Amino acid sequence: MKNNKKEKIMQGVFLVTACVSILAVALICFFLFVNGFPAMKEIGLKNFLLGKVWKPGNKKFGIFPMILGSIYVTAGALVIGVPIGILMAIFMARFCPKKLHKIIKPAVDLLAGIPSIVYGFFGLIVLVPFVRNHFTGDGNSIFTASVLLGIMILPTIISVSESAIRAVPDSYYEGSLALGATHERSVFLAVVPAAKSGILAAVILGVGRAIGETMAVMMIAGNQPRVPNSIFQGVRTLTTNIVIEMGYATDLHREALIATGVVLFVFILLINLTFSVIKRRSNKA
Repeated sequence: MKNNKKEKIMQGVFLVTACVSILAVALICFFLFVNGFPAMKEIGLKNFLLGKVWKPGNKKFGIFPMILGSIYVTAGALVIGVPIGILMAIFMARFCPKKLHKIIKPAVDLLAGIPSIVYGFFGLIVLVPFVRNHFTGDGNSIFTASVLLGIMILPTIISVSESAIRAVPDSYYEGSLALGATHERSVFLAVVPAAKSGILAAVILGVGRAIGETMAVMMIAGNQPRVPNSIFQGVRTLTTNIVIEMGYATDLHREALIATGVVLFVFILLINLTFSVIKRRSNKA
């Protein structure tokens, strides 16, 4: 009887926490859409999403350059971070000696705990001068921000991917060996494909971290609201646009920044839905 009461109490606790989480998301959505849609209506949806000029003083609120900036920086971070992160996770899960793993694992966890402002200082002091001296431009660019974000998403991708790979039953690996495959082929052709759902979840978390990062990107991306012609030109992302101008924005300017948050919210939602569709199709296959 006592166990049944404890189970019912815990079920109630879990239900309440789940409802609080759902309510929090619903309230955020309500706030964003209620305050953002009037600005979109007044500015015009087409002018707001596809406009290439952002000059609040002249009542011009085009966020197309910021949308492109967010896409470019996030895509660059994924190109750099995803292959390195997944390969590192495979190494740590199936190839790394135990003594070395005891050193690498805390180092990866330490990377996850470093504040974004510290990453921003690292990018400003190390990456920006390096790019300025070895490439074109002043160093504050899409390329620099992508490299830094690629480093920042590594801990998330490595940790989640490693856990997914370690969760694969040993029978997959042993069965592959029994069929005559080598250790490397068994890992890459039997174990890793079985962990693809967890690895995909790691990539989704990495995308969320990259597209939502603000401080580090604001310090090294250049913060220029324009359509870039090169990866070595500066850009402004959606998040940095909100942070830079929200402190002094009023009236329509403030509402336009909230509407930018709505676009960012929808953008992340579409990315998650896309990955969910890909995951379902891969599971069916």
